[in-house]
Amino acid sequence: MSDTSSALPGVRLGSIVRHGDSRGSFREIWRASAFPAMNAAETGAAAGSEPRFVQANLSSSAAGVLRGVHYHRHQLDYWTVIAGRAFVALIDVRPLVASSAARAVVETLELAVDDWIVIPAGVAHGFLALEPLELLYLVTNEFDGSDELGFAWNDPAVAVSWPTVPGTPGGLPILSERDRSNPSLADLVASLSTQPD
Repeated sequence: MSDTSSALPGVRLGSIVRHGDSRGSFREIWRASAFPAMNAAETGAAAGSEPRFVQANLSSSAAGVLRGVHYHRHQLDYWTVIAGRAFVALIDVRPLVASSAARAVVETLELAVDDWIVIPAGVAHGFLALEPLELLYLVTNEFDGSDELGFAWNDPAVAVSWPTVPGTPGGLPILSERDRSNPSLADLVASLSTQPD
């Protein structure tokens, strides 16, 4: 697995090596010994705990589907693109939550087959399927709904430059009801100040 860093602290990305011949191919998606030790800060785990991956998920999306923007306080994600291409937006919410900074830091990139990315707790994320997409992801927190937060994908204060979606009204993405009704980032951050961590 190749590994490069992002401009956002704790975000890492790279590509999986594919071994193939006329019969097909083999890909090693994840190996514990090749993955750096995780710490409580990047996973949002309790101090003194030993963070580890506890759940694996496979997300399938039709072209034009946008999932996000989602935010976790207690979960690190490791995504691998199994099929298709995705436009990914990463929004570092940590400075806003910690000190009421004026603006979140935004980074966008495109992931294709065999690309992977590590997204630490506190970095909000969303993706737009540029073509039919299968995304495998490992997480450090089992799903229970309590850490499933998010904000509006089109929040003007964040200003993600999402690509237009061909064949949809106004070129807008296909969204879930949850993602259509997410609050602004400012409202999310304000609500976090009144919630226990």
